[in-house]
Amino acid sequence: MQSELKTLQSANDAMEDSAELQSRLAEDGYLFFKRLFDPDVIMKLRKDLLTVMQKGGWLVAGTDPMDGIADISKRCTEGDPDYPKVYHEVYKVQSFHQTAHHPDVLAIMEKIIGDTVFPHPSKIARLWFPQFTDHTTPVHQDFVHFQGSYDTFTCWSPVGDCPVELGGLAVLPGSHRVDEVLDHAFSLGAGSLSVDTSGHEGNWHTIDYEAGDALIFPSLTLHKALPNVTEDRLRVSLDNRYQNENDPVAEHMLQPHLASFSPLSWEEVYAGWTDDSLKYYWKDRDGPVLSKDSSYMDKAFEQAIALASNGNEHARLHLERIVHRDPESDQGKAAAAALTGSN
Repeated sequence: MQSELKTLQSANDAMEDSAELQSRLAEDGYLFFKRLFDPDVIMKLRKDLLTVMQKGGWLVAGTDPMDGIADISKRCTEGDPDYPKVYHEVYKVQSFHQTAHHPDVLAIMEKIIGDTVFPHPSKIARLWFPQFTDHTTPVHQDFVHFQGSYDTFTCWSPVGDCPVELGGLAVLPGSHRVDEVLDHAFSLGAGSLSVDTSGHEGNWHTIDYEAGDALIFPSLTLHKALPNVTEDRLRVSLDNRYQNENDPVAEHMLQPHLASFSPLSWEEVYAGWTDDSLKYYWKDRDGPVLSKDSSYMDKAFEQAIALASNGNEHARLHLERIVHRDPESDQGKAAAAALTGSN
C-alpha cells in the first residue's frame, strides 16, 4: 500500500565511491543527489527557457520569467495541438542541450555505469501547467517509452526550486527488482501509459527539490510525477538519459523529442547555435541501434478505443489528439470512427 510520501535519501556521501553507488542503486532503484548541478548553471538555464516560454505566451506578460507565473488560459501538454509551437522553440535553446553534458553529471554517470557514457541526444524538457492535474504523469517504467536497454538511466532535475506542491518526481524504492517490463495500460498524462501499483507495496519517496538537485534511476524503476497544485506556477524540469555507449539504443532516441508528434529536424534545432561541439555528436557512436517497439502504445490505443466507446472522456481526448495530429494515418482514421460512433 502506498500511503505516505517518504523523503529521498541523499547519496552525496558516496559520490566518489563507484562500488557504493552501484550497490545502493541495485538495492533502492534510485540515487538522489543534492546540487549535482551547479545551481548557477540551472538558474541561467531557467532564465533561458522561461524567457522563450514567455515570448510564446505561456507566462503572464510583464511578470519576471524567473517566477514562472503561468497564463492559465494557455494550458496545454504533450499531445495537445498547440504544445509543440512553444516546446519546439524551447527545444532549440543551446544551453538546454549543453546541461545534459555537464562534466559533473557525466562523471557521476560514469561511476554508475562503469564504462564510457553515452548521453541520449533526445533530451526532454517537462513543462507542466498548474490547475491541470488530470494530465499529471502517471506511474510507469521508462523502458516502455525509451527502450533500448534496461540499463538506461534517467537523470531528472528541476529547473529551479521544486517543492512538493509544484509537482516533482516520486519513486517507489526497490520496484526495479521485478527485472521485467510490467503491464502498462492507457492513461491520460505524458506517455499515455500507466502501471497498476496495487501489487507493489511500499511508500513513495520524494523531496522538496532545490535548484541543482538530481534524481537518477534505471528504466524499470516505478515513478510518477506529483500533481502541480500551485495556483499559477509552471513546473519546469529536465529528463536526460544515459547509457553504456556499447549497449543498444532505440532509434527514436536519436531524434528530437516529440518530432513524431510535430516535425522538428536537428537542422532546425541547431540553426541558432553558436557552438558546434555537440552537433550530431552521436553519429560517431558504434553501438547497435534498435527499431522502436510500438506494441506498448498500440495496446494503449486499442484500450482508448474501447474506453471511448463507453464515454470515457480521457480516452476521447486522447483519440481527438491523434485525429488532429495525423488524420490520414490508420490510427487517425480509426480514432475518428470511434469518436463518431461514441457520440
